Amino acid sequence: MNANMKRKIERPVTVGLVSLGCAKNRVDSEAMLGYLKEAGFRFTSDPSTADIIIVNTCGFIGPAKEESIDTILEMAIYKERGRCRKLIVTGCLAQRYHQELVRNIPEIDVVLGINDVERIREACEFHEMRGDYVSQDPPSWVYDRQVERLITTPRHYAYLKIAEGCNHTCTFCAIPMIRGRYRSRRIESIVDEARELIERGTQELLIISQDTTYYGRDLGIKDGLYRLLDALHELEGLRWIRLLYLYPDTMPPDFPEKMRLYPRLVPYLDLPLQHSHPEILRAMRRRGSRERYRDLLLRYRDEVPEIVLRTTFIVGFPGEEERHFGDLLQFLHEVEFDHVGAFIYSDEDGTPAERLNSKVPIRIAEERRHRLMMAQQEIVERRQRARVGKVYEVVIDDEPKQGHGVRIYRGRFYGQAPEIDGVVWVKSRRPLSIGQWVRVRITDTEWYDLKGRVDEYTMVSVENPAGATSIDGR
Repeated sequence: MNANMKRKIERPVTVGLVSLGCAKNRVDSEAMLGYLKEAGFRFTSDPSTADIIIVNTCGFIGPAKEESIDTILEMAIYKERGRCRKLIVTGCLAQRYHQELVRNIPEIDVVLGINDVERIREACEFHEMRGDYVSQDPPSWVYDRQVERLITTPRHYAYLKIAEGCNHTCTFCAIPMIRGRYRSRRIESIVDEARELIERGTQELLIISQDTTYYGRDLGIKDGLYRLLDALHELEGLRWIRLLYLYPDTMPPDFPEKMRLYPRLVPYLDLPLQHSHPEILRAMRRRGSRERYRDLLLRYRDEVPEIVLRTTFIVGFPGEEERHFGDLLQFLHEVEFDHVGAFIYSDEDGTPAERLNSKVPIRIAEERRHRLMMAQQEIVERRQRARVGKVYEVVIDDEPKQGHGVRIYRGRFYGQAPEIDGVVWVKSRRPLSIGQWVRVRITDTEWYDLKGRVDEYTMVSVENPAGATSIDGR
């Protein structure tokens, strides 16, 4: 590093960071903010007042890439109309398309890749650091408490990333090329971070990685996920543990029985399946089968009381015919998921699926996605109506809004993950606080949301996991 690069900005600067994409990317953003906080930088949520703007991009699918580009261009405007003197782009899109970004968007000053999270302080401190700094080496960095993250979620919940990268070879997915091979964190490090989060007020931990059920295999840890859950359950003050991004091929066969042994593990299963028809699954290079998926999910329904099931599907995959899509609709009705996300297939550079023939026209893919979500809406409406009259333990996530003499709060019961699922709108005549758990009797439904009122008289059974499952109070 030359002498010019060592000269720092004389006055304290203000940084604005825009984090796009998934919760895993959000953890990287929080680590960057941690490095900058440690160095004394100030922060703002108003880009017009930021001296430096960072865009942590997503590059998972076509719409996510478009959103990242649009956001970069939007933030670039503040170099002319605001105080911004440096625009830094990082994350998945930057890792994959760093040369194109530098070439086509001259307003970008610095591009950092997946391995460069720790360089964010350097990029912000030195005027002269300009250009493309993305390493050609395979991604190897993983957040492992190198710095204390600056948590951006409400204090009562936080994401806990237990691994980085992915070893699966799904033909449609570029994540292994972008993020590298699977790299688990040490259990001791994860538990230490969880303990620190709890000491700062966290009561719900959302466990995330590209494949959470694969955890520990790369380290030679047998039953890694169970060992991690054992260790987390020894921590005092933790109320809910939520597992996200489970993978059907690495799901332990005895997981339905094991779930009941962990009282803080909410009965919520996030299991991205992508499709149901065997021909499409083979083309996707997904090793599961329709029968296995169906039997597994119905087994959860039988063995885990009031479990909530979430999944994602891809429609319009190359070669998908109407019969394949019809099978997916039938599968949807057989399982009756509580939450479904549906993506339209998009070609990703360098993936095997990009080279497949028989592309599905976008208008047909869009029509299929619409039909899928309409069918899911009917299922959700039926399942939501069945919750009316029951009492759930609900955590309050937001400040109230006034409504006809009562306060209305936004909260969640155990079957709703923050930011991706619906919410519970809670009426209360007495004030509630963010992060407070209250008993709520469900009175009505509204699309994907529930409505309820604080129930002053019904007790929540201590036998229910984390007070999470419902009590029929009718």
